[in-house]
Amino acid sequence: MPDPSFTTANVLQGRTFDAVLFDMDGTLIDSTPAVNRSWAAWASEWGVAKDETAHGRPARDIIAELVPAARVDEAIDRILALETADTDDITVLPGAAALLNSLPESRRAIVTSCARPLAVARLAASALVAPSVIVTIDDTPRGKPFPEPFLEGAARLGVDPRRCLVIEDAPAGLQAGRAAGCTTIGVAGTYPATELEADLIVPGLDHLRIESTDDGLIVWVELLKN
Repeated sequence: MPDPSFTTANVLQGRTFDAVLFDMDGTLIDSTPAVNRSWAAWASEWGVAKDETAHGRPARDIIAELVPAARVDEAIDRILALETADTDDITVLPGAAALLNSLPESRRAIVTSCARPLAVARLAASALVAPSVIVTIDDTPRGKPFPEPFLEGAARLGVDPRRCLVIEDAPAGLQAGRAAGCTTIGVAGTYPATELEADLIVPGLDHLRIESTDDGLIVWVELLKN
């Protein structure tokens, strides 16, 4: 047990897990200012209004709702160029590095809705040391909220998705985790806790500790004082 201020959450009491699948944006790193600038520039160029509640979904799914089908690929190329070029103000969220680094390499992965070039650019800008397994939207036929991204992450680690924890900040990602059969932890911030449906919800990764044991991973949650 990490320290007396942490305890097992009732919903996870007595449970162990084989691996943790982390979302990236809004969970491990804060890219919101860069995302907002890039999408505002793109929306202005294309003469559309982007719904800011679309966080956590693949860009292609968002764009397909906003531009004619014949121009989706062109629009995707443009937003990818804008986002990859703007990596200012990207930071590691509190507790993210410590939690990620506390896990063995074989028990951790990032599963993101970003294209791979964008994921690489944002991780480099944040200086977060990423795991070797990173699943992007380029690696699966469908993205979040469908289960394929997390199923792929579990497969690359060689574990049963039912023995995986998914840590996410967005409803679409949590839906994908549930669909994959994973246990889910929602991180409030991008969305309020009231909009997240998860087995456990925390205010930030600095409120979580994960202990690696011979039997598996044990989750500890900080006791919040009233």
